Amino acid sequence: MPKVMVSEAVVSTSSSTLTDSVQAAPKSSARLTMPQPARHPSPTAKAQRLAHLIFERPDLQKAEAFLRDFGLVTCDRNSNSIFMRGSAEAPFCYEIRKGKKAQFLGFGLEVESREALEALSRIKGAKPIQAIATPGGGEVVRLTDPNGFLVEAVFGQTYYEEIKQREPLTLNTNHVERVNAVQRVAEAPSQIIKLGHVVLETAEYQQTCAWYTAHLGLIPSDVQVLPDGSPFVTFFRFDLGDTPADHHSIAIGQGFCAQYNHSAFEVLDQDAVGMGQQVLRNKGYNHAWGIGRHILGSQIFDYWEDPWGFKHEHYCDGDRFTEDSPMGVSFANKQGLYQWGAPLPAKFIKPKINFANVIALLKNLRKSPDLSMTKLLTMAKTML
Repeated sequence: MPKVMVSEAVVSTSSSTLTDSVQAAPKSSARLTMPQPARHPSPTAKAQRLAHLIFERPDLQKAEAFLRDFGLVTCDRNSNSIFMRGSAEAPFCYEIRKGKKAQFLGFGLEVESREALEALSRIKGAKPIQAIATPGGGEVVRLTDPNGFLVEAVFGQTYYEEIKQREPLTLNTNHVERVNAVQRVAEAPSQIIKLGHVVLETAEYQQTCAWYTAHLGLIPSDVQVLPDGSPFVTFFRFDLGDTPADHHSIAIGQGFCAQYNHSAFEVLDQDAVGMGQQVLRNKGYNHAWGIGRHILGSQIFDYWEDPWGFKHEHYCDGDRFTEDSPMGVSFANKQGLYQWGAPLPAKFIKPKINFANVIALLKNLRKSPDLSMTKLLTMAKTML
């Protein structure tokens, strides 16, 4: 089992490969001055897929109604939980558990083998390998990350038959492909293909990044840094070797406490993103931000809040990279969040302030080596 390592980061000006028809961005002078994020040379296991999210909600029916309008499909339920899926073969990607309050509990990651499960079961604090009684079955090792989030490492799930999607729309560009035909998209919830990524905030930034790279083999695709070179947010992908992986499946941001930021779900194309917005707006849900196109990851995006204010993103057309693509480093700022789109609402990046978060802030200012009043003021100046 490897020790959690902090090694020199590989720095490049960008992880993106640009085609000849696109003007390259100017080279960045940003440099990472902290040990993490960095690849681990010999991780305990290599996560292959973001399998599922786990939330508690006081009203299962209200939660299910939002997710169905958002584009997920109910695939199973019991007295305590509802399971939702996309159109891909994954048996489920979202578990809603009955609870007294609305909260994010954690997520599942599929690993490459049962041997990986066995190795993970030997990590300090890990639970033994168990059969998992969720759609698709298989086995699980339950871990707790440095922030207290549940991480379910799974292997051996039975995949389901894919749900049929409509065909992607044919676009007329300089090369005319559609003649004597029109574009029409049915007004219906955007059909989600898969769970794409989850973004977490943490006060213990270095420890958290080191834990995920050492034990689950995450690769940093891009890191945005503050003026002093300390990391503000890192976008991690899975190490799938020569098989292209999404630019990020987990992102970790420097925050003042441990909390969920948002999750993202892939849809077919830009019309699916647009129709999703129309359906959700007509249903009266709260719109968070969009439509636009991100810079890091390049996704066309649209963000919505569930009935408890938790952000969920539709996206399409994201970047993919193989394991040999180096990490990009750039400065964090609001302009670095998107190439084009609707203006960024102040509420989108404004931290949630409540009694529990204030207590966590005071505690973390005392104990976290990654947090200080100076850094908090710098973060606020950078993004607000």
